Amino acid sequence: MGKIFLFMAALSLTACALPIKKDTIAKQSAQAPAAATARQQTEVEQNILRTALDLKAKTQLNYKIQPGDLLEITVFKEADMNRTVRISGNGTATFPLAGNIKLSDLTVPEAETLLAEKLSEFLVKPQVTAFIKEYSNKQIYVLGEVKKPGSITLPAERSLTVLEAITLAGGFTDLAAPDRTKVLRNSGGQNQNIQVEISRITKQGDKSADISLEPNDTVFIPQSFF
Repeated sequence: MGKIFLFMAALSLTACALPIKKDTIAKQSAQAPAAATARQQTEVEQNILRTALDLKAKTQLNYKIQPGDLLEITVFKEADMNRTVRISGNGTATFPLAGNIKLSDLTVPEAETLLAEKLSEFLVKPQVTAFIKEYSNKQIYVLGEVKKPGSITLPAERSLTVLEAITLAGGFTDLAAPDRTKVLRNSGGQNQNIQVEISRITKQGDKSADISLEPNDTVFIPQSFF
């Protein structure tokens, strides 16, 4: 009799446990697609950021050096020659061995080539790298799904907002995802990724969402998935 009682009790406990197990499996099954979707969204966001930075780098390659720009110039294995130079009002800069050399109206790669040519009279196959550390005309970039992507000079007399910058870039294309607009910013050595929902500005009238841009900001408008 005792054995029968123990057997029936075990069956009762097993029966009670089964629904809990089913609920757990169902919950895990529901969580799995959500986790996969989150991973996909993260990968998409990372791809968006990489695309924006690549576009910005290509845009900067076409920039023509201007008077007032601050250039950081390095020569490979010649650390004592490395300099940070300001382009003068007449478009020139003074560099060791090269002397006073005109760099304005050249792209950065063109300036590197010219400096290397000048230094080759004194060094064997010099490798010169130049980087624009500071622009005389403060630039921002509007890239991605706008009609006229590229750089825009910030006005000296007032700030420029995200929506204004997009308007200056010709507005959105038909493939744009306006509410996934991002502002990429480097502040104090820290990269920031600020999302701007354009519909909050245009449809809800929330002007606080239309943030002011800072020099070297990149406004990136990704493509809609739908």
